[in-house]
Amino acid sequence: MAKSVILLSGGLDSLVSLGLASQKYNVKLALTFDYGQKAAQTEIKASSKICEYYNIEHKVIKLDFLKEITKTSLCSEAAVPTGDGLLNPSDSAKNVWVPNRNGLFLNIAASFADSEDFDYIIIGANLEESATFPDNTKEFTERAEKLFEYSTQNHPKVLAPLINCTKNDIVKLAVENRIPLNYVQSCYLGGDRHCGKCESCTRLKNALLYNNYTDIVKELFD
Repeated sequence: MAKSVILLSGGLDSLVSLGLASQKYNVKLALTFDYGQKAAQTEIKASSKICEYYNIEHKVIKLDFLKEITKTSLCSEAAVPTGDGLLNPSDSAKNVWVPNRNGLFLNIAASFADSEDFDYIIIGANLEESATFPDNTKEFTERAEKLFEYSTQNHPKVLAPLINCTKNDIVKLAVENRIPLNYVQSCYLGGDRHCGKCESCTRLKNALLYNNYTDIVKELFD
């Protein structure tokens, strides 16, 4: 039977990707990365709960160097864009960019896949975020997979279950598949509750409201 490793941040996309892939692709390991982001501890806590729920192994990978070279708002003292700062998606994306983040994460996962003979690496790349984040595109996952034909011995495939989905679609899939959205931690700021103002919160909240999932909105947001 095929075995998989997943990149798990505890956010909407990685949670739903895990929920959809957990049975068919036999997910054995989840990797959560601590690169000094503001939400690191809440992401780790959420991911740990999610792994408990799905009964899979959870590893936290520390990447201190990535914080040192990241000058944008996710890891620095700079304010995360909110409100009017979200009006220009391109500028907002630049303000939360982490250098080669998904490329690095996939390569680390590929090392585990090569060592443990995992057949798939699962990533929460999706259609909505691909518009502003090139490392969420289908082309990105395909090229990463091509790289692993040369950099690994077992040649793991990169699986993005949500690659053709908007956030509205993703929440709908979560509801249909009984995926526990109350475990989600999507906020860039990493508070006890979602701020409701950063880009990640805004996308999540809008999708929950679109799907009339008001109970989860009340539970997650200030």
